[in-house]
Parts: sequence; structure tokens; C-alpha cells
Amino acid sequence: MKLFDVYPLNNITITKAQGSYVWDENGVQYLDMYGGHAVISIGHTHPHWVRRIEDQLEKIAFYSNSIHIPIQLELAKKLGEVSGKQDYQLFLCNSGAEANENALKLASFHTGRKKIIAFSKSFHGRTSLAVAATDNKSIVAPVNETDNIIFLPFNDQQALQDCFAKEGKEIAAVIIEGIQGVGGINIADESFLKLIRQLCDEYGTVYIADSVQCGYGRSGLFFSHDYAGVNADIYSMAKGMGNGFPIGGILIAPHIQPKYGMLGTTFGGNQLACAAALAVLEVIQQDQLIDVAKQRGQYLLNRLKAVEGIQNVRGRGLMIGFDVPEALKDLKKKLLFDHNVFTGEAKPNVIRLLPSLAITRKQVDEFLDVLKEAIAEITAHATENA
Repeated sequence: MKLFDVYPLNNITITKAQGSYVWDENGVQYLDMYGGHAVISIGHTHPHWVRRIEDQLEKIAFYSNSIHIPIQLELAKKLGEVSGKQDYQLFLCNSGAEANENALKLASFHTGRKKIIAFSKSFHGRTSLAVAATDNKSIVAPVNETDNIIFLPFNDQQALQDCFAKEGKEIAAVIIEGIQGVGGINIADESFLKLIRQLCDEYGTVYIADSVQCGYGRSGLFFSHDYAGVNADIYSMAKGMGNGFPIGGILIAPHIQPKYGMLGTTFGGNQLACAAALAVLEVIQQDQLIDVAKQRGQYLLNRLKAVEGIQNVRGRGLMIGFDVPEALKDLKKKLLFDHNVFTGEAKPNVIRLLPSLAITRKQVDEFLDVLKEAIAEITAHATENA
């Protein structure tokens, strides 16, 4: 048997990880500025995280949601404390796609409506409704296609107002990333998020804040949507929630009432996943990593803006992107294979930086030095071959 070939793979095998570094099978060290798609929030194999999982594993790893699971309540309490959303309800699942799928389904149950507003360059997951609300036709199978999704231009207030004026009473939810990740680090305007809140209130629509990548402190606030000073009805979470252990969830405003059977999961909220998620929140709180992300991110952002060759540096906290001109189109590859630095990308020409919230200033400086060196090497090579 072989693996189903759906990922283009770099010819690297990582066998060890610690903090913001990983090592391959030959012992070569790499600086991780990507965190496996923003998953590594408190650093690879953080000792408190490892200990929490080991301790739980020795007690019980899993039993279904047919019984009381006290560690779920412990996680809900800690999550409310750290996020500031104490009066919200928590539903646990396994991934970001599941979180968004359940958020959209819950919004439809709550409103009795079918239409969903999503935005250009959005990415919400690969499951049925989540992928239908994702602006990428190449990953939407025919069975996922639906007329219930309305795509609008990102940050276009007039288009949003016009859509609500025309179809507001049919719209179950608006789903939006506070900062688009896969779309290329595009920041939702605070005024745009406030308008979404206003229109959702006016028309009885559910505001879903997709915080799978831009949440959990990465932006310098717990949810990047918090910069707008308004609350969403549902927040979806995953990625950094478990620091690599699969867990996702949605925070649900108190006015949305549950009913038996409307949502469900076998593995979601299992004891081992909750232990991992609790460890993440405990480290975030103890080490003040949300403030660290804001400070390190601003430092990195300011320094990147002074780097010659790259363009349109933007982001918040440790969710940063910049455009790469055609002359530097091989920059990501050069950083990885010649300078041992993992970064991310967004098509067609964006490099994404999503390091651990615990990255040190020294490691940020290390990246900046390597980046400038890689740009200089590409530029020199182009000059030689001109």
C-alpha cells in the first residue's frame, strides 16, 4: 500500500523538535518560522505540555461524550478566563474544518435559514460546507457546490450592505477570518467587522469569527476580531489550541440555545486532547505569550519593513506576510534548503510567517539576518547571469 498523493512534499524528514527549532534525520537544525500552519503556539514539545499529556495518558486517554468528563469543564473555565469570553458556551471537536462546519450548521439551526455570506480569498476548511464557503474552486468537489453561499469582496462595506438589503432575511450567517491566512495575510478592517456586527444584529444573522489560524493569541489579542471591539456570536478555533495535538472547538454566545442531538462528536473533547489544550492555555497565561506575540510581532514587522527587496509587509502580532517580487520568486525555497528556515506561503507570491508565540528576540534577529543574506545571494546570482 502507498499513501494517497495529495501533498507536494519537501524532501526533508523531521525527527526532533524543541521550541522554535526542528531537526532532520541527519541532525541538521532548522529555524521554524511557520509552526506547521500556525499550529505550534507555545513551542515544539514544551515540557509542561509533554508532562500534562503524559500524566493524563497514565489515567485515561479516551471515553466518549456519553459520560461526565470533568476536564472538559476545566478547559472551558480556563478558556473563558484567558479569552475573556466567560459567558460563552464551548463545543469541542477535532479540527478547524470541523469547527467551522459545526459553526455554520449551528447558525442555520438557530436562524432557520440557509444562506451564508463568505468573502473573496477566504479559507474555512475542506469539509462539505466549510469548503463550499472557501474561495478556491479547485478544492470544491461537485457534491460540495451549493447556491447557499454568497461570496462578497473582502472589506467592501457597500457590497455587504447591498447584499443584506437584498437578501438579509435569508442570511443565516456571515463567516469571516479576522486575518486571512491562506488568502495571503489580509487584515479585516475594524470598521468592516463593526458593520458585520451591526448588520447581523439588525437582521438576526449569526456572526461567525473564523479564528482557526488568527486566534489563540497569535495576533496580539486572543481573537484577532477583538481589535474591532465587538463580539461575534460564534468563534471557531483549532490550530494553536493543542500545540500540535488535534483539537478544535467553537465558542457560542449565550443567546444561542443547545438542543440534544443538534451537534455531536466521537473524539471531540476527549481527555487527552483536553489535557493538551489546558497545557497550552496555562503556558500562554503564565508566560504572558499574547503580550509577547504582540511585542515580538511589532519588532519583526518594523524590521521587515526596512528589508530591501520585499514588498507590502503586513500583519498583526506573529501573523505576518510580505510580497515577493518575481526576481525573488525562489526566496522561500532558498530559505529552506540553503539556510534551513521554514516559512509558509500564499499563492501567488506571499511568504507567511507564523512562528511560535514563544519565539525569542534572538531567533527573530536570526531570521532577519538569514532573510537579508538569502535576498543578497539571489540578487547577486541574477546579476552574474544577466
